[in-house]
Amino acid sequence: MSPTNDSPSSILKPSLIALAWPIFVEQLLHIMTGTVDTFMVSHISDNAVAALGTANQIVVFFIIIFSFVSIGASVVITHHLGGKDPAGADQVATTAIGVNTWIGLIASLLVWYFAEPMLGIMQLSEELKSYALPFLHLMGGTLFLESINFALSAILRAHTHTRPVMLVTVLQNVLNVIGNCILLFGLFGAPKLGVVGVALSTVFSRFVACIALWILVEHYTHLKIRARDFFYLKRDRLGRILHIGLPAAGENISWWLAFMFVTALTARMGDTQLATQSYAFQISMIIMLCGIAIAVAGEIIIGHMIGAGKFEDAYHQAMNNLKFGLVITIGTVILAAILAPVLLDLFTDDPVIIATGALLVRLSICLEPGRTFNLVFVNALRATGDARYPLLLGIASQWTIMVGGAWLLGTHLGWGLPGVWIAFAADEWLRGMLFLRRWRQRKWLPHAKRTHATAQATAPAVA
Repeated sequence: MSPTNDSPSSILKPSLIALAWPIFVEQLLHIMTGTVDTFMVSHISDNAVAALGTANQIVVFFIIIFSFVSIGASVVITHHLGGKDPAGADQVATTAIGVNTWIGLIASLLVWYFAEPMLGIMQLSEELKSYALPFLHLMGGTLFLESINFALSAILRAHTHTRPVMLVTVLQNVLNVIGNCILLFGLFGAPKLGVVGVALSTVFSRFVACIALWILVEHYTHLKIRARDFFYLKRDRLGRILHIGLPAAGENISWWLAFMFVTALTARMGDTQLATQSYAFQISMIIMLCGIAIAVAGEIIIGHMIGAGKFEDAYHQAMNNLKFGLVITIGTVILAAILAPVLLDLFTDDPVIIATGALLVRLSICLEPGRTFNLVFVNALRATGDARYPLLLGIASQWTIMVGGAWLLGTHLGWGLPGVWIAFAADEWLRGMLFLRRWRQRKWLPHAKRTHATAQATAPAVA
């Protein structure tokens, strides 16, 4: 059967928007969790906020590590499902759960036993450590719950069940807020536990989310996990997961490190500039989530198509993803640009920060469409198995164009934050255009054919 004979809808029933909007809400809620925690802890003291923020950086670092297995597993599972090999998809899913469980347990033990030295490396004072240490013991010591949640969520998304994952995230956030209120402020006769209360609330909501996701995975996929699945991890399955997941995680880590370096450059411009960048970036994150949701949803659809051998359909799907993503992103960023002073006024009453921040948000009209090109095609390439090219290009561009450009324009030439934002835009557009060229030249096709052949080769063995 020719790949061009079947429409994309014959491969995967849910539409792009049906998959994308729950992903958007889920990611937005993840961002809001940290914001809500910070807001509530601010009622204790500024020191408590500083301690929580520092300790949370260690937690986030390990969470990024967990993501590489879930990203790789999600893509490989879509290949098996697209190739009508649910048994092969189940085997990859059990491998992902087993590996992430072990990684999570190791991370939990490391943070539990080495929490104090880790906080020492972060240069925390003894006063701040009194807040951060118990928080990190609880949050870090239960990281295995988060690692399992990552794997379970990835399995559900690969099976196109993005809405249940969103609903679990809603439940988790509601429980977290309620727990914070009770344990921070001593409601209903509960003790006031401060930052420790925030940690306990988060751990409890993680635990409930883990149970809910287990139930949903079993309900929607009928996946049965046995005790031996946590010990019997086949090398070939793990290798296919890591082939996609490691480059994806590497690119994400590179971007965050580059962004932290740029933030250090901004800090040298002054406290006002650093605060302005922080507020403007919060608004940019919401706009960015539109592109992320569409890109991840598109990755799921394209992954199914690659598994089914529908390479031409996959090509056109990515181009349609781009068109839809640009419409949504441009509309959102224009609205944000119009409302920029009002949005920034929610954070601060400093007229200098509001004026400069509004300029940055308006410069994002040039930045965000380029980011959409980047996101759509990096996820499309990953779905085909072409994962190494985005990593190498990402590292090269992020550290030369983004970091180098931020230093040249923002610091050396004295353009300040507008120069930094121009460097961000140049990096996103360069990568976006090069990814688009690679997609249009179909240089991903050999990877897609190998990926399809590998998925098909395993099907008889697991049928």
